[in-house]
Amino acid sequence: MVVGDFESNLDTVVIGAGPGGYIAAIRAAQLGQTVTLIEKGEIGGTCLNVGCIPSKALIEASHHYSRMKDSPFAGIQAEQVSLDFADIQDWKDNQVVRKLTDGVEFLLKKNKVEVIQGTGYFMDDKRIRVMHEFGGETYTFKHVIIATGSSPIEIPGFKFGQRVLDSTGLLNLAELPKRLVVIGGGYIGSELAGVFANFGTEVTILESQNAILPNFDKKMVAFVEKSFKKMHVKIETNAFAKKAVSTDEQVTVVYEVDGEEREIICDYVLVSVGRKPNTSELGLERVGIKMDDKGLVIIDERCQTSLENVYAIGDIVPGVALAHKASYEAKVAAEAISGENVSLDYQAIPAVCFTEPELAATGLTKVEAEKMGYTASIAEFPFQGNGRALSMGKTEGLIQIVSDKETGEILGGQIAGVNASDLISEITLAIETGATLEDIALTIHPHPTISEVVMEAAEVGLGLPMHI
Repeated sequence: MVVGDFESNLDTVVIGAGPGGYIAAIRAAQLGQTVTLIEKGEIGGTCLNVGCIPSKALIEASHHYSRMKDSPFAGIQAEQVSLDFADIQDWKDNQVVRKLTDGVEFLLKKNKVEVIQGTGYFMDDKRIRVMHEFGGETYTFKHVIIATGSSPIEIPGFKFGQRVLDSTGLLNLAELPKRLVVIGGGYIGSELAGVFANFGTEVTILESQNAILPNFDKKMVAFVEKSFKKMHVKIETNAFAKKAVSTDEQVTVVYEVDGEEREIICDYVLVSVGRKPNTSELGLERVGIKMDDKGLVIIDERCQTSLENVYAIGDIVPGVALAHKASYEAKVAAEAISGENVSLDYQAIPAVCFTEPELAATGLTKVEAEKMGYTASIAEFPFQGNGRALSMGKTEGLIQIVSDKETGEILGGQIAGVNASDLISEITLAIETGATLEDIALTIHPHPTISEVVMEAAEVGLGLPMHI
């Protein structure tokens, strides 16, 4: 122990204040635990400060700008639509992100959660050391919930710097680039490609696989590809990025397609090829916490690690890296520490990509359902048949509901279309409650709303379609 460093005793410690960590801290406090939250950066973590929330703010702003320039409504045209990118960034930072982080800080204070700024790492199975700019302190603990999240992966030849950026760097650009190359056509790359294309940037996506957004149904992705074509976004598939050569003014990206080496010059490069768990600097090996070969912490159905008093949640554990999954696991971990009879249930985890149109999926695909022994069927309904979508000028899209042929039980669903991010919750709830096609079809949906596409798809599945 450092001379003069007196140990303090803590009850429940949460490391990381993202959507997993701060939710875990609040729920643990609600259940009577004395909670200390350790965060080396900003309250709210990546999602709230430099990820989910700021990206959605820019997505919304870019949609407004694009529709003002080219209104889909007859008789409405705007002239000399101007764009001040610096003002948009200021609005994003101060009117959206800052308000939400202030709100989270208020909730932590309201629930009497103590916040310690610093970097925490394990000294042994009962002590943690927190380092900060003024030195460090040592604490003993009863329980710990690790929620340190993940970081962007840096690939060979593309060292992050002035013109080679991760998503955080791109979201905080002070200037609007004229030309942008996006390496990786997953959900982060595709979302941000759409943002900057809407703002007028010339965008090229380089994807190493044979299609963008490989985790979504190809029929759904086709709507996004069509939208990208209208936005003049160039998509190069089976493209392998090799290196970036930067100058003060621009960057040249060297990549390979079918054995042919090509080059493209741009202002900035976004590297969005995935994320890695933030577990390497916690001292987990020192205390015997088991991890897999990817650095993910192995947990049981109660989020408990190989140490009985240490729990882990979010991007550092196996499974999809989604903020709402982390928040769900946070509640399970906090309740498990409190002695509640809880366990993880991943029956349906919705996933959303905020492209144009939005994509959303939950539960099982038809192929996955059949592998599990179901006799599965798909019912589809196009957004073109929905009156509200037509009145909004948003008819591009399709909904699919996967169900069991014998019982009609809802097994999964995928949606491409306006408000898909909201609509997917109805299908997720149907899966969780064991609802059937008939249950949805007989549920009265308000008219005219986009939500009617869910009811219409269920009617298609029953063989009783009304509007197709």
